[in-house]
Amino acid sequence: MNKPLPNLPAYLALALGVFCIGTSAIFVKFANVPGPVSALYRVAIAALVLVPLWLLRRSGPPPAWRDLQWVVLGGLFFALDLTLWNTGILLTTAANATLLANNAPLWVGLGALFLFHEKLPRRYWLGLFAALIGMVVIVGGDAWRLLHFNLGDLLAIAASLFYAAYMLTTQRARMRVDTLTFNAVYLTAAVLVLLPFNLLTGTQLTGFSRQTWLALFGLGLFAQVIGWVAINYALGHLQAAHVSVTLLGQPVVTAILGVVLLGELLTVNQACGGLLVLFGIYLVNLRNQGKPDLLESPQTQA
Repeated sequence: MNKPLPNLPAYLALALGVFCIGTSAIFVKFANVPGPVSALYRVAIAALVLVPLWLLRRSGPPPAWRDLQWVVLGGLFFALDLTLWNTGILLTTAANATLLANNAPLWVGLGALFLFHEKLPRRYWLGLFAALIGMVVIVGGDAWRLLHFNLGDLLAIAASLFYAAYMLTTQRARMRVDTLTFNAVYLTAAVLVLLPFNLLTGTQLTGFSRQTWLALFGLGLFAQVIGWVAINYALGHLQAAHVSVTLLGQPVVTAILGVVLLGELLTVNQACGGLLVLFGIYLVNLRNQGKPDLLESPQTQA
């Protein structure tokens, strides 16, 4: 009789988490509301679940004020990341937006080089080169030749920069702040950025169709809460380096769902460029093995 797979619940949780975050772009497409609006509902719905849970379960002294400042700043960057990414998703394919936004680990590496003076191994630079070539292929030769780029692709790349900023500002504090507190604080900060922005710009926040509301709740509950609870559970039972690499399956899940649910067929450019991007990010993630501060928050765009 075969022995059960060790840590089977953790692997199942990881698979569930990857699938959940892979649906993010699909829910944004189905919601079909301005990017800042879907970004607001994603963090607000998640905060409505996690903040009360944090208030009920918190114990011990609060985190240091300096750590909280970094987490709050991370919430600001996360809000900007979601706003740009969700807007970009509506202007390009779900697969393109997810692949391009997942380049955040590349910028984290460069940030670590210039801000923290970390020495980057050769495989990081190989990964960076492969991913950049992949991005060029995804965007397409005509776009580079005519300098006529898809705005959605550019917004997704910009979103990856802000997600990298989120990781760089929170990675040190993340070592000293527990998971529930971290999520409650940065999600609340993101809400406090996105709600005034939407109110000041006069965007519609109510009166949506049933499909839109279902998509927004799916984005907040399924993609954000369930997805990251499952991934954090897996991180507690599996090697973080393995989890980080497995999360590269998110763009694959998004691409498959995009074909099935949205009819977004992949072009040869997207398929070949996507493989190069994933290979490059894989190499970049290898540099983080043994560095829990960078891996506590898996480096993937969700």
